[in-house]
Amino acid sequence: MTIRLYDTNARQIRDFAPLTAGRVSIYLCGATVQAAPHIGHIRSGLNFDIMRRWFEYRGYDVTFVRNVTDIDDKIIAKSADQGRPWWAIGYENERAFNDGYTALGCLPPTYEPRATGHVPEMIEMMRGLIERGHAYEADGNVYFDVRSYPDYLQLSNQELDNLRQPEGEGETGKRDQRDFALWKAVKPGEPSWETPWGRGRPGWHLECSAMAHKYLGESFDIHGGGLDLIFPHHENEIAQAKAFGDDFAQYWVHNAWVTIAGEKMAKSLGNSVLVSEMVKRWRPIVLRYYLGTPHYRSMIEYSEEALREAESAFVRIEGFVQRVVELAGGAVEPSAEVPPAFAEAMDDDLGVPQALAVVHTTVRQGNSALAADDKEAAVARLAEVRAMLGVLGLDPLAAHWSGEGEKGEDLHGVVDALVRLVLDQRESARGRKDWATADAIRDQLTQSGLAIEDSPSGPRWTLRS
Repeated sequence: MTIRLYDTNARQIRDFAPLTAGRVSIYLCGATVQAAPHIGHIRSGLNFDIMRRWFEYRGYDVTFVRNVTDIDDKIIAKSADQGRPWWAIGYENERAFNDGYTALGCLPPTYEPRATGHVPEMIEMMRGLIERGHAYEADGNVYFDVRSYPDYLQLSNQELDNLRQPEGEGETGKRDQRDFALWKAVKPGEPSWETPWGRGRPGWHLECSAMAHKYLGESFDIHGGGLDLIFPHHENEIAQAKAFGDDFAQYWVHNAWVTIAGEKMAKSLGNSVLVSEMVKRWRPIVLRYYLGTPHYRSMIEYSEEALREAESAFVRIEGFVQRVVELAGGAVEPSAEVPPAFAEAMDDDLGVPQALAVVHTTVRQGNSALAADDKEAAVARLAEVRAMLGVLGLDPLAAHWSGEGEKGEDLHGVVDALVRLVLDQRESARGRKDWATADAIRDQLTQSGLAIEDSPSGPRWTLRS
């Protein structure tokens, strides 16, 4: 068994070899909390949630770090515009991100550090970079000297002579306009922290290098994030960390975007689709299916039609699961191993589309077994389906999706009991040949979003696609 991943730095798929046998360390660039998340933001967390689940299925002990950038230019600008504290804006949106991750079934990270909680680690890194001749202070700012690091721009494959470095207001005193800020000097009314070079606040790139060093050490296995982070963020992270003396990430894995009309979904373009609104219109498990089942390196073009197709596909899986559970008269535990074809697909750069094809094939086989009244085969197929869906975070019988909260409340069971009362009334009407009442009850249930199917064992309900 060898897991293979596309490494952006190597520009090819590589066999994964962990630094420590049996362990995997992952650092994912998480939320910048200037606004609530759209589905493009959550896609990244979801893709790496699936990666984490697959490593765990393969027997690895995973340490998963996902940071929070809770101070930056946009947060400060919003604070000034809204007359609210910067930290209140950041915390409000951090909670919105976590609500989104949780709604879509992402496992919580091992550690979720905030940038503002790691200023001492940033000062230590800046001091080391200055001592090694890779950074300098000017006008209260601290800059990284890009010419001091010969391997700069290898990740993004750019030429230094053609580089245009993004920069912010107040970045004065640079020796070279391509140098980037590690630390920004304080400006009136802005939050700041004391350093040996004066009061100021972190640059965007420094925080991740410092936090990765603290939580994962001088070297770790995988660094992840969206394609848009390759430059400048990840390129600058590498320069800082390696110039400081760290070996840093061994693999660089980047997920593609969610687009609308061919453009990257972004707040600045005004085309974002907020997670908080989407979960009111679509079941979260359907959103997870929609965002998580394309290959992580493939763009997703957002459309209502595509979401409806995803819903229909998932409902077919869900219907099979419910029918077999009903036939079995109780829970069917997942099989200990996924089918070999599923594992082969997942091992090959997390080939979720190919793995999902195995799920659908197994569901069709299970439905054939149901049609043939072969209970044993149907139950065996469900066990395989549950094992595969568990890896993808899509098992409708898992506690997260079945409605089991912290107090063990099974909301699905509550709804089922209420629907059964109504269906019993319908059956009574049918028994006395009151077809008008029976049809009216069915129509009301349909209008409420339920699909009613009459079967030899009695009526069953599902959420309507």
